[in-house]
Amino acid sequence: MKEPIFLQPVLQTKIWGGRKLATEFGMSLPNDTIGESWSISAHPNGVSTVVAPAKYQGVGLDELYRQYPELFGGEQLTEFPLLIKILDAAEDLSVQVHPNDIYAREHEGELGKTECWYVISAEPGAKIVYGHNAQTPEEFANLVQKGEWSALLREVPVKAGDFFYVPYGTIHAIGAGIVILETQQNSDTTYRVYDYDRTDDSGQPRPLHIQQSIDVTMFPHQDPELTISELNVEGNKVTHYLTNEYFSVYKWAIKDEATITLKAPYSLATVIAGAGKLKIEDKEHDLQLADSFILPSEVREVELIGELTLIVSNPE
Repeated sequence: MKEPIFLQPVLQTKIWGGRKLATEFGMSLPNDTIGESWSISAHPNGVSTVVAPAKYQGVGLDELYRQYPELFGGEQLTEFPLLIKILDAAEDLSVQVHPNDIYAREHEGELGKTECWYVISAEPGAKIVYGHNAQTPEEFANLVQKGEWSALLREVPVKAGDFFYVPYGTIHAIGAGIVILETQQNSDTTYRVYDYDRTDDSGQPRPLHIQQSIDVTMFPHQDPELTISELNVEGNKVTHYLTNEYFSVYKWAIKDEATITLKAPYSLATVIAGAGKLKIEDKEHDLQLADSFILPSEVREVELIGELTLIVSNPE
């Protein structure tokens, strides 16, 4: 099939969410605390469904992946490997960490969670927590017990266009005023270290996971090395941010027209700015802000027309 597969996102209410998915992306929100759009997801906690083409309309991505392996290169893993989100942090997210595959399989029954962030927008003064200063698990536990967060946590200022790689074991938190696109493994396991003493709707503190966090955190913290490269494609810019054992991530910044050759078995794409058209052979498809779609395995070349920016990924 040489057509894109457009998906309906799943909106997730979060204690820290807001309304920017409506004001910046035009989404219709059910409440004022939507923190995440699971734009391409086969996770049981929020499965995206097919909008088009009509042949697959209404089918969940999990079922699509199981029933039509030819769309995904024919090599089926146990589960769809990736999850693509747009996050609106109206307030600070909890300080957290994610496990690797081995720990997550043993303790949670799912994949681990390595992720990365492309910063779509950031209010002045916005920052993230990225890493920690403890040299050992014992020092980490001591600082947590004493609540010495300023001594423990590393803060980094952010701006629109920044990219951060967050491998499993990395202490992190997205700060208030930031909207990101997140590419991650297909997992919903998060271990909270600190949550600012917030309470849930029933007035109870949200649970923390101190021992699990100590189990899976990297000691000492090390910033991953990134080699970001840019390719000029007919006057347009394709940026390669990252390739690891789970995924590759790119930005396609289109100013007018560009023809792009696809090498991966399939690709996942989300429009994060602008609008335009996607042309595959002789057929054109409209692309609007926040549209998310899969380019299946038979699609080997696409033409982008318009002024728009997409974040594109593929599994490794």
